[in-house]
Amino acid sequence: MTGINQPLAELIASVSSDLLRNDFSLITAESCTGGMIAAELTSISGSSEWFEGAFVTYRLSAKRRMIGVRQETLDEFGAVSEPTAREMAIGALNASDAQVSVSVTGVAGPDGGDPVAPVGTVWFGWAVKNPDPVCVQTSRHDFSGSRDAVRTQAVRIALEGVGTILRESG
Repeated sequence: MTGINQPLAELIASVSSDLLRNDFSLITAESCTGGMIAAELTSISGSSEWFEGAFVTYRLSAKRRMIGVRQETLDEFGAVSEPTAREMAIGALNASDAQVSVSVTGVAGPDGGDPVAPVGTVWFGWAVKNPDPVCVQTSRHDFSGSRDAVRTQAVRIALEGVGTILRESG
């Protein structure tokens, strides 16, 4: 598993096993991680058996157009918020054939933060189809460190959450 650290490789192996056991596939909706989750997942040979794909929705217009985040949500709560993470997770399922999704939206820095969402703030959403898309969980994390450190930590939390919802729903 070139380019992937051992603990992350073990986490991905666990998630992929849970997805396969449930005959599920995973879709990601990524903003601040810019496709890093998808890159890590596809570094594993055979990931096409359980990984549907990724929506990299970095700009607000991409969130609206690609996965249906409502303009009203963005206006009222902003891109880095629980409601946006929730709509991203549900929207990714609606726009794909996957049964499980994870969304990530945040401020990786070093610029771009504000008092409501300072640098290091990342919101996550996890959803499952049962049979319609339902957001199962959201979570806010406040990370520290460099831009790369924030993004790397977000990848781990996103995948740990996928494992959690698979264990809880299966």
